[in-house]
Amino acid sequence: MSVTIKENRKGKAKASRIIAVLTAVSMALSALLAVMFDVTLVSVSYGISDKRITENIRLLVISDLHSCRFGENQSELICRIEEIEPDIILLTGDIIDNVRPQKDACELLEQIGTAYPCYYVTGNHEVWTGRVQELKELVAAFGVNVLDGRCETAEVRGCRINIAGIDDPALGDEDGQLASAFENADPECFTVLLAHRPERVDVYKQYPCDLLVNGHAHGGQWRLPPLCNGLYAPNQGFFPKYVGGRYDHEGCVQIVSRGVAMNYTVPRIFNPPELTVIELTP
Repeated sequence: MSVTIKENRKGKAKASRIIAVLTAVSMALSALLAVMFDVTLVSVSYGISDKRITENIRLLVISDLHSCRFGENQSELICRIEEIEPDIILLTGDIIDNVRPQKDACELLEQIGTAYPCYYVTGNHEVWTGRVQELKELVAAFGVNVLDGRCETAEVRGCRINIAGIDDPALGDEDGQLASAFENADPECFTVLLAHRPERVDVYKQYPCDLLVNGHAHGGQWRLPPLCNGLYAPNQGFFPKYVGGRYDHEGCVQIVSRGVAMNYTVPRIFNPPELTVIELTP
């Protein structure tokens, strides 16, 4: 009888240990999956110093929205923008999608266009709508500066910077737009170039831009830091070079935003949607 009781106790203890191990493994897997597929909006900051910058200037990059929704009337996105307190907002293409309805993108543009100095360039998805000129006019109607081979001078607390921009190369005339934009840039000022596609950097850095800002790559969609910064990006293929972060070139700093779009068909892995902040300092 006593042997049977001991065996039962051993069996129960073993079962308890197995349950404890399985519970711990399950909790660990749940935590890992939560981090892997986390789509909580984050902000990532980079700093650039230049003697031509006489006052601190905070740039906010919003890229690749693809007409996604962040709360009622884009409330989540607007709240985060207000927390960041940008001096200038840079919109680096694919804000409006060619498949999703444009309503949610318009809700964002309507609110930020009157609250902040905003500068916009097209991406390939705006081009793919087949009505890119209509969309550029729509964006401009919200008070956003549309840069399609143009350069504007922005002034923040007495400090002037050039903000140049070009259309997505799918529209053609990339060289012509670049030449036109830089022809009108003040050579005495720090110059920012907005262009949707980061893989075109070898073309863009031939021009006198101090800061190149891109999107398009969606952070490589799937990441495995620090082993893999991004699995795949359009126009770069697998294990792309320019997917998100800072890249230093001779005479030019390139910042690639991972974008804010959420693709429910191909989920983001270890790659949450990102608002990109660039701090310009003296």
